[in-house]
Amino acid sequence: MAATARLLFRSILPALFALLVIGTAVRSDAAVFVSVAIAPPVLPVYSQPIAPGPGYIWTPGYWAYGPAGYYWVPGTWVIAPFVGALWTPGYWGWANGLYLWHAGYWGTRVGFYGGVNYGFGYVGTGFYGGYWNGGSFYYNRAVTNVDVNIVHNTYVTNVQNNSVNRVSYNGGAGGIAAAPTAQERVAAQEQHVPPTFEQHQHVQQAAANPALLARNNGGRPSIAATPHPSAFNAPGAVGAHGAAPPPPHAQAAAYTNHNGYGAGHGAAAARGTRPGGGVAVNGKPPAPRADAKQHPKAPPKGEEKTAQR
Repeated sequence: MAATARLLFRSILPALFALLVIGTAVRSDAAVFVSVAIAPPVLPVYSQPIAPGPGYIWTPGYWAYGPAGYYWVPGTWVIAPFVGALWTPGYWGWANGLYLWHAGYWGTRVGFYGGVNYGFGYVGTGFYGGYWNGGSFYYNRAVTNVDVNIVHNTYVTNVQNNSVNRVSYNGGAGGIAAAPTAQERVAAQEQHVPPTFEQHQHVQQAAANPALLARNNGGRPSIAATPHPSAFNAPGAVGAHGAAPPPPHAQAAAYTNHNGYGAGHGAAAARGTRPGGGVAVNGKPPAPRADAKQHPKAPPKGEEKTAQR
């Protein structure tokens, strides 16, 4: 009898595993196909917490949608999932009378994110917040908030951006009129890695927090950015400008996405230097170019692609 039970268990185990994988895939892909008839609110103005340490990449905050309406997912610092990883933020895009959510992803270069000016180096196209070189990430202190006593790989390159547009969606009435560049179209076809487990937890915690609902905070969330994923009440968490007081013990940060773009520290930032000078565009230095695909920890061939829709 016991032998028969073990044989039966072994025969149904693969089927159970397959069902588990399919169920997980459906849940993971669901966010990509979210469609809403109402446009998301404008982006709030908020300060950036100090980077916790080397190897963290800034992922900007955005408006997500749930059963109770739009809610704010705070911007946060995320440890890079592999050497050379850069984050392409998600964005809302208008099509056929609906606003569709295009999920963000990790890759070796930044792709199209709707032309949305999320600030802190994400000015609507490319990424000016830093670049990878020799296995280390170099931070542009003109648009990111780092402590040079903790993070030593820094430089300063001012980012010229006169935009005051805080619109959070692409296309449609009042939306951003932007289309992918040739480089961004190529990036969309490359290997992508989906958001990390910590990022998923971060979104779930935001969805469960009534204070982050747009209808409750008027578009000014009291938790606009955090130093770590899900660290909503940690020291360093900040609220949007004009919002209710941030969580207890939260400390104000020095960098602000004024109307959608980052402000630098001025003379104080001059202590950081970038080897070789020049401007790092899309997370890569102009020359010599550090090709992230050559890093041993880059995503291996066969890694699932997350096609940008």
